[in-house]
Amino acid sequence: MNTIAWDERKYFGALDWARDHHDLVVVAAQGAVVCELRCEHTAAGWQALREKLRDYEPLAVAVETNQGLAVEQLLEAGYTVYPVNPKSAQRYRERQAPTGVKDDQLDAWSLADALRLDGHGWKPLVPDDPLVAELRLLTRDEVALIEQRTALSNQLQAALCAYYPAALAAFNDWTRPATWAFVEAFPTPEALVKAGPRQWKKFLHVHQLWREATAEKRLEIFAQATALQGGAATVAAKSFLAVALAKVLRTLEAQLQAYREKIEDRFRQHPDHDLFGSLPGAGRKLAPRLLAEIGDQRARFAAAEGLQAYAGTAPLTFKSGQIEKHLIRRACAPCLRAAVHHWANHSRHQCAWAEAYYQAHREKGQSHACALRCLGQRWLKILWKMWQTHTAYDEALHRHNQHQHGSWVIALQPEKSA
Repeated sequence: MNTIAWDERKYFGALDWARDHHDLVVVAAQGAVVCELRCEHTAAGWQALREKLRDYEPLAVAVETNQGLAVEQLLEAGYTVYPVNPKSAQRYRERQAPTGVKDDQLDAWSLADALRLDGHGWKPLVPDDPLVAELRLLTRDEVALIEQRTALSNQLQAALCAYYPAALAAFNDWTRPATWAFVEAFPTPEALVKAGPRQWKKFLHVHQLWREATAEKRLEIFAQATALQGGAATVAAKSFLAVALAKVLRTLEAQLQAYREKIEDRFRQHPDHDLFGSLPGAGRKLAPRLLAEIGDQRARFAAAEGLQAYAGTAPLTFKSGQIEKHLIRRACAPCLRAAVHHWANHSRHQCAWAEAYYQAHREKGQSHACALRCLGQRWLKILWKMWQTHTAYDEALHRHNQHQHGSWVIALQPEKSA
């Protein structure tokens, strides 16, 4: 990435990217368009683009994304890349074309001109450490696969609802492999009843589903499985679908386990492993996600407020005349927002102060989600300090600081000596 001073730059470009081709416009420091071109999204196309832009180096390029192969190609070519929020890009286009006209060249030109005029205040894209980048992609893909598992589980339950209500009555969690095994072992109500009590008990014990509190109830449900079922055609078709979904879910679960192992391996390799691993409630899944989304570029967030805004826990203030409102921040990193939400919720079960903080906001009439955002806001302030000082979380030290600074958590009275 070039480090040339902004006022010394002579050329400013913008790339309007697409799946199979890209449009690029370059403007001079005075605003005149000096280059317009379209390149195919192929190795030859990118090579031709680099050759045509040699006369305009060093070049700063604005682009309406901060990731993907197009961004990687720009960085590899040595250009300074400035990612632009899509909503901001739309406003820049409207500034140049208030009539609403739109095309790819206009988009590229309006963004290039915006970079020329306003880019001195923009932050260039700094490539992440390869380990962090890989971990981020792995954790995001894992979440996407989990969402697919949920969708397939819902489809399985819908199929069972059509012909096999007894299965749904016997089990609640259909994301567990044991429930998929049940469908494979007893695909229809007739097959279940025909198997008999001995096979039922064996199945429950083998799959560690035998519980004294629920075993008798489940056996009763199994015995009456044929009392309510679909017609012959429905049973034949939907049982075939249910078994197919169970097999797909089993395959997907194996891939999720492989993802989990790879994520844990990459997480262990990172120097901040112990820091994020020490966070109460983060655990094996959320700690790698938090590290992947926050990264390790300490200079990126000069204060905790920047991290809180990026994660979406900081409210958005709206002031106009006598009106002042605090709104939920929508423009943030959605993956980090989700990770912080789950982390805050899990932390309540491991930190007394976190549970007390949550309950205090609930008593004010706030919703569960709002109280968790407030707790996440608190946690991110702590995490930012840990992150900047490279120190792991110390519960005793944190409680000491809370009391020393007169925090409201003083309500959690220290234990009295005997």
